[in-house]
Amino acid sequence: MSRAARLAFAGAVIAIVALAAGMIAGGSAFPRIIPGLPDSGTVVRWGLPLSKLAMDLSGLATIGLLLMAAMLLPSDKGMLGKSAVQYVQAASWAALAWAGSAFAAIVFGAADSIGRTVPQILDRTILTSYATQTTQGVALTLVVLFGVAIALFSRGAITAGSAAGLLVFALVTLLPVPLTGHSSSSPNHDLATSAVALHLLTLALWVGGLAVLAVHAVRKQPRLEVAAARFSTMALWCYAGVGLSGVFSLVARLAAVSDLWTSTYGLLALAKIVAFVLLGYVGYWHRQRTLVDLDKRRPGAFTRLAAGEMLLMLATVGIAVALSRTQPPEFSVPADRAYELLGFPLPAAITLGNVFTLWWFDLFFGLVAVLLGGLYAAGVVRLLRRGDKWPWGRTVSWFIGVALLVFSTQSGLARYAKVMFDMHMIEHMTLSMVVPIFLVLGGPVTLALRALKPAARRGDRGPREWITTILHSRFTKVIAHPGVATFIFVASTYALYFTPLFESAMQEHLGHIWMTLHFLLSGCLFFWVIVGIDPAPNRLPHVGRLLMLFVTMPFHAFFGIAMMMTGTVIASGWYEQLGRTWGKSLLQTQHDGGAIAWGFGEIPTVIVLLAIAVQWYRDDERQARRSDRRADRAGGTADPALDSYNDYLARLNRADKAE
Repeated sequence: MSRAARLAFAGAVIAIVALAAGMIAGGSAFPRIIPGLPDSGTVVRWGLPLSKLAMDLSGLATIGLLLMAAMLLPSDKGMLGKSAVQYVQAASWAALAWAGSAFAAIVFGAADSIGRTVPQILDRTILTSYATQTTQGVALTLVVLFGVAIALFSRGAITAGSAAGLLVFALVTLLPVPLTGHSSSSPNHDLATSAVALHLLTLALWVGGLAVLAVHAVRKQPRLEVAAARFSTMALWCYAGVGLSGVFSLVARLAAVSDLWTSTYGLLALAKIVAFVLLGYVGYWHRQRTLVDLDKRRPGAFTRLAAGEMLLMLATVGIAVALSRTQPPEFSVPADRAYELLGFPLPAAITLGNVFTLWWFDLFFGLVAVLLGGLYAAGVVRLLRRGDKWPWGRTVSWFIGVALLVFSTQSGLARYAKVMFDMHMIEHMTLSMVVPIFLVLGGPVTLALRALKPAARRGDRGPREWITTILHSRFTKVIAHPGVATFIFVASTYALYFTPLFESAMQEHLGHIWMTLHFLLSGCLFFWVIVGIDPAPNRLPHVGRLLMLFVTMPFHAFFGIAMMMTGTVIASGWYEQLGRTWGKSLLQTQHDGGAIAWGFGEIPTVIVLLAIAVQWYRDDERQARRSDRRADRAGGTADPALDSYNDYLARLNRADKAE
């Protein structure tokens, strides 16, 4: 057995031991069996967490292998090197194991859900019902399907772009199962869901990347110093994300701080916190000592420390699986259907003061706003320190957009948007038709291309090269076509509100996030084509931009009129459950929302017209200056017709003198 295989085997054993210890400490290993009640037996009791542990480990391996191939190892003009291709092919087998362990979890989960043994549920009807009609079963089924797809597509991936696409696909595959667990049943399920998603994504990149990096070091493969330096930078961000999301996850699940040491769930969480602190110390040691040793061509210290850190991480994964099988402390929450659906009490009657004072913290969009503001500010500061200039108007525009994003998603408007359709329409229109204008006028891509340094190795891809590749990709050319961008911007609104999609999105926090994110992204795409400063694959002339604006805006007016004329309540199943007793009726708020959609289009139209006028004027000035420079070099004027007329006058003058 090779050293890499022994390291992987040791990691699996440590994870299993940590799982067993956690289950024994949490009481789920040997629960009290009540006579007369169905019991699935010891095999199912241990088989389900073990299959989920195998699913987690194979998922981490898949993500780590793809991360190593796509991001950590250098590429050559977009083509993967020999070691990177081997890692992608290994990811194919890991993804197949991921799908197989998910199928085993379906079998054990079906038995556990009805209190039967495995032989008793080996019936197609029972398995099919569990896999297609329960939330956990559907999530596991998605993992099986996505895992098989990743395994198939990985067989032919030879470019960095394809490996990066598979990495994103693998990260998405990681989410369904945990998001249907404790997070969905938490009283503050919005915060819990966002925290769990962030926790999983950052943890998977961190643990999976380090595990494969340790294997890469043990195998004595080339480019270890490059991969380690890149991973160290990424690991710092992942460590911050894991810590932040872990805090918010505990806040969403624990009723009091004392639950950390008075409940079994809290004690297991404390064990994870201790492991997290130790991992942070090991990471600090990496940056201070072992990376320096690597630069001096002494990889032994790095290999030993990375292997130890990987084993500690896998033990933490085992504790996490045991934690998922442990019941969190019970909350004392009001028996209120609105609280159960919203995660907060039904707000009082709407007033302007309540809109500005009843702030509601949304973790996902709060982090989005912090990242947008922080990264943009860092880019501007880097340019200024380098002695370059950056237009202050773009900076002001960007931060106006970020401020409006914060107000739309964190203020009382966000609370009332879940309760009243007209408030939801204000939020929708702000996010899709006002915020994007200010963001695209900030020129973030141009700022990034100027602030980021090129890759140190010629032909390799750093952040700057990835941005350029995405801008020139076929996908961007298609989606940024004026016709496609307009269709997405307009048609998605009709498809959302005149189908059951809107009610489904309001019922689930993830659905609400995707809906809100779609408003923002579709608006950014549309206004990028019209008034965007950043480079785009399809550039319209200014007259074409005006025409595109005037053709598109009436469709929103037609949508508003259609809303005002409807006689049935949209998403009535959602709004009726809330039991709102104040304010206007559901149908009247819907008509008001239609009126808002009808009249709201005037605001972005005026802003965009001013932006196009300014851009047109400045573009004419630039063209005039370029023409003057060309004319100066050629010894003429900027206008060919004027040059011809001047020549004609000169000939007449010479003729007069000759006479």
